[in-house]
Amino acid sequence: MTPDAQNLTNKQRVSSLMNALAQSTPASLDDHLTQAYHPEAQWRGSHPFNELKGVAAIKAAVWAPLIHAFPDLERRDSLLMGGEFEGRTYVGAMGHLAGSFKRDWIGLPATGQVIYLRYGEFHQLQDGKIIQSTVLFDVLDFIRQVGFWPLTPSRGVEAMWPGPHSADGLLLAPQDPTESAASLALTLAMQASLGAFDDTLQLGRQGLLTMPQVQYWHPQMMWYGPSGIGTARGLTGFVDVHQLPFRTAFPNAPQAPKTQERRLDGKSHYVRIGDGKYSATGGWPSRYLDHVGAGWLGLPATGRAVTMRVMDFYAADQGLIRENWVPIDLINVLLQMDIDVLARVRSHCRGAAA
Repeated sequence: MTPDAQNLTNKQRVSSLMNALAQSTPASLDDHLTQAYHPEAQWRGSHPFNELKGVAAIKAAVWAPLIHAFPDLERRDSLLMGGEFEGRTYVGAMGHLAGSFKRDWIGLPATGQVIYLRYGEFHQLQDGKIIQSTVLFDVLDFIRQVGFWPLTPSRGVEAMWPGPHSADGLLLAPQDPTESAASLALTLAMQASLGAFDDTLQLGRQGLLTMPQVQYWHPQMMWYGPSGIGTARGLTGFVDVHQLPFRTAFPNAPQAPKTQERRLDGKSHYVRIGDGKYSATGGWPSRYLDHVGAGWLGLPATGRAVTMRVMDFYAADQGLIRENWVPIDLINVLLQMDIDVLARVRSHCRGAAA
């Protein structure tokens, strides 16, 4: 089987397996888990799930609670793509798990209303089974939909992420390998321009608007950030909603001496793939940062060294990046700053119920 044919088969298989898991009943769950995962599979995810090993642990922490809380759960992929990186085979997906929130989940009270649980995923395949899953649920967006907000207001728009504007994100047909390589090269060049920019020069908002990143973004770009940051339109929106407050809080100094960990910042991807006009990267973690500036998420500087679990999914259009979906485990980042978002919300729920 050619690599392109294998990639297509992998995407079809993962789509089928994940849909079956989402629609499992308590009686069918064990069978669907056995079909999907290698017995020693690793599952890495956003807080409070974090790192799990083996099918039994994945069932107990992830899938059994989900189908208990959402008995009519279904999966809605907006993007499905695949590829190889460093000899490993991956399928990536972005979308929402949708269902009626009938029973409590992760300590939060059921509302009976429809919830769209946003996810970004990469599944590594070995002999037709998933050997490693990395899954970032947007737990903060789930909290928002339940009716609580434990942080300062988001700078961007809080809403369900749309799929690609071209409505062709489910890549279940062969893609041009030349286009796939070009899409990934575009993404990596843009990311390199971000890593090379020196925030210690203090060029401010105008510096970010005119630095080399401008040559990679489409004039009508959309940047879809995680809940807590929100969605922005155009390079100006991206800079104002995310980039300026982020880089003020976590300034990049390319020429400064770095510890071994800091040298990994932005260079610790476990996956980089291109598939047609789409590309994606992810790290566990992606970022190694020092929180030395104020303003990001309305927070004062903590002086803490933090890591960030990040995924990026990109859509190219006419040689430029038109859309960028960015799952980030913000709850894990805040925990490293001694801000326990889930504890705040659970305490509020207990108080409301008293």
